[in-house]
Amino acid sequence: MEGVTKALDKAMKSMDLEKISGVMEKFESTFEDLDVRTNVLEDAMSTATTLSTPTDQVSALIQQVADENGLDVMSQLAEATPGTSLPAAQVGERSRAQEDHLDRRLAELRH
Repeated sequence: MEGVTKALDKAMKSMDLEKISGVMEKFESTFEDLDVRTNVLEDAMSTATTLSTPTDQVSALIQQVADENGLDVMSQLAEATPGTSLPAAQVGERSRAQEDHLDRRLAELRH
C-alpha cells in the first residue's frame, strides 16, 4: 500500500493521466486483494471461535449471570423456539390462528 501511494504521488506531480490511471488500477487491485484476505481471515477466526467454545461452559456462564441477577433464564430458554423470539406455545397458537384465518378466506373465495 505504501508503494502505491508513493507511486500515486509521483504520477500526480507529473500530471500524466496514463500513469495516474495505472497507479489507481494497481491501488484498486491491491485493495480488493486485501479485502478478500480480510474476509477469509475473519471467516476462519469466526469458525475457530465458534467451534472451540464449549456449550456447557456457555450454559454455565448464562446460569451464573442469571443467578447473580435473580433471573430464571434457563426455563425461558427451554421454552423458546429456535429462530423466533416467542415461546413454543405462542408460536403454535399463532400458527393455528393464521391457519383458521386462511381456511375462512379460502372458503369465502370458493363461494
